[in-house]
Amino acid sequence: MRVYQLAERLADDIWKIVEQWQSLPKDTVGKQIIRAADSIGANIAEGVGRGSYQDNRRFVKIARGSLYETQHWLRRAYSRNLLTGEQVNALKLIINDLAPQLNSYLKSIGNIPED
Repeated sequence: MRVYQLAERLADDIWKIVEQWQSLPKDTVGKQIIRAADSIGANIAEGVGRGSYQDNRRFVKIARGSLYETQHWLRRAYSRNLLTGEQVNALKLIINDLAPQLNSYLKSIGNIPED
């Protein structure tokens, strides 16, 4: 699934950036942003694995919340001079692709009744 691949790419790119930070930013903002970004793909996967449309929709909504949390931490990291403008722009490209993909995926699941 493209949406899942984008979530993994975002999480991996964030990991590579945070890896380079010094200990205080890494232990505070870094751990938070990594957890939030990793949670996007993890919730997509868990929703698919649950086997019901209702659960899948719920986990995609959680994934969307994690994306918003990731954006929050990216703003905090940038305001604290932990991210360069170039890094922010590269991550924004992924987010700007991922956000509508998540919404489309959620719509595609639909409200199909359980058997």
